[in-house]
Amino acid sequence: MNKKRKNVLWGIVGAVACLCLGMWLGIFLYSRSPRFRGINTGKNKINAILDIIDTQYVDTVNMGDLIDRTAENLISELDPHSVLIPAESVEAVNDDLEGSFGGIGVSFSLRNDTILITGIISGGPAEKAGLRPFDRIIAINDTTFAGKGFEQAKIMRTLRGKKGTRVKLGVQRNHASKLTDFVVTRGEVPNRSVDAAYKIGRDIGYIKVRSFTRSTYNEFITAIAKEKKEGCTKFIIDLRDNAGGLLDAAVTMLNEFIPGGEMIVYVQGKAYPRQEFFADGRGTCQDAPLVVLTDEMSGSASEIFAGAIQDNDRGLIIGRRSYGKGLVQMPIPLSDGSELRLTIARYYTPSGRCIQKMYEMGKTDEYEQDLYRRYLHGEFDTADSITFDKSAAYKTRGGRTVYGGGGIMPDIFIPRDTQRITSYYNQVMTDGILYDFTLDYSDRNYKKLSSFHSYPELLGYLRQQSLLNRFVDYAEENGVRRRPTLIEVSRPLIETALEAFIVRHFFDYDGFYPVFQRDDATLQRAVQELESSAWRQKLMAHIRSIGRITIGNLRSTTASYFIYSPLPLDRNYRMKGA
Repeated sequence: MNKKRKNVLWGIVGAVACLCLGMWLGIFLYSRSPRFRGINTGKNKINAILDIIDTQYVDTVNMGDLIDRTAENLISELDPHSVLIPAESVEAVNDDLEGSFGGIGVSFSLRNDTILITGIISGGPAEKAGLRPFDRIIAINDTTFAGKGFEQAKIMRTLRGKKGTRVKLGVQRNHASKLTDFVVTRGEVPNRSVDAAYKIGRDIGYIKVRSFTRSTYNEFITAIAKEKKEGCTKFIIDLRDNAGGLLDAAVTMLNEFIPGGEMIVYVQGKAYPRQEFFADGRGTCQDAPLVVLTDEMSGSASEIFAGAIQDNDRGLIIGRRSYGKGLVQMPIPLSDGSELRLTIARYYTPSGRCIQKMYEMGKTDEYEQDLYRRYLHGEFDTADSITFDKSAAYKTRGGRTVYGGGGIMPDIFIPRDTQRITSYYNQVMTDGILYDFTLDYSDRNYKKLSSFHSYPELLGYLRQQSLLNRFVDYAEENGVRRRPTLIEVSRPLIETALEAFIVRHFFDYDGFYPVFQRDDATLQRAVQELESSAWRQKLMAHIRSIGRITIGNLRSTTASYFIYSPLPLDRNYRMKGA
């Protein structure tokens, strides 16, 4: 009996020992597994945590959404310009950097939840199909797109598509009760980045560059050739509101102005060796007097352009301090179709300054409030309110002092016009009341307004129509109280905006800018400086002192891969294209 009990006891001890040994062995082996190591150390920590959540969490989790949010949060802890673009948005975002896209060739605006065509590209698919400005698109491929609060992004995705594909549109014309069907075969639609080019005065050419895309250089060269043919020998390049784009586009444009052998820009990062870009001496405007216009919305590639001109003492920068973005993003496509735009380097102007303004990692919201803080500080109204870090001082080629660490400070500061801006003007512009009126007026008077053959003819007619009185009545009907004193103070601004937007509906930006900028103080100062013979002689003497060196590396095979991501800002009233 004792022997039997002893055997049972030893059996229990053996079983417990085996159990303990098994547990120890399991823990030992698990501790050696990649998953276990990933939780404690190494780059696999996030993957291991997600795997454990997927297999062991109490509730079922949509792992795809969780992974997307985790990735977005991870990127948000870096600099303010690194970004993860969702797969469904990649094509639309990249279209902004391309020279064209597949579409029907219209610009449109949403009015009362209805797609109102505001412009037709001449010779484009929509015009060939018979569509006209101020037609209303009610249905797309038999799906109603009116009265449902559709977002512009969705409308653009629906109207755009591969070249050669068809889209059926249900269109309301002249407020008719019955829709007319149009079948449009999508084609290649140009995505214009040079908004306007026209002659100012006797020999000055004005060029408005909205962004830097793959087609910008060709558009720019075309504009330069046109203006030279009209007798222009001096140029104003307007980069106000230009948030940037492709490095390659800025470099090739600068090559037209910078003398051979002079540096344009250089790029450098932790894992990216210094890469320098020089002018090759074959530019067509190396002797042309030049002024570049900037403001607080001029960013990235615009700042490369302005910085190269300023550091080489090649021309004058006039306007207000630029945005201050000196970080370079590279697009990295991911397997799920999304795209990571990761900051891999900083760019430096020829003097060696980086104009990136200060930021703290992970504090993007605070970074995006910088312009508002600059506004409250009075920077847009007086140059004296702007301070620079004296330790970030650099010298231009001619020995002038410039500063890094906060945008490009213009050579001539022009404050914004505050004397005629009133609360009434701000309200009708910000709320879109003024723009809506121009659409309504143009729609109601389309037959007459479309009969003019040039924008000056249309402008002459508009000035006889008492537009201001009609607009004030319209604004009051739409909830904006009539305020005679403030209206009179802002009369020149309101009348100019009314005329400019109506002109744009019929003559695009080629008509818009000459009208909208007729009282533009910054543009007027640029013209004044270019007409100054003393300034021109000084510039020409400097160019002659540089000589004509014809060596240099203008372009790099990797240049077009570097993208200066759009700033987190936008202007109102820009027409959407499809």
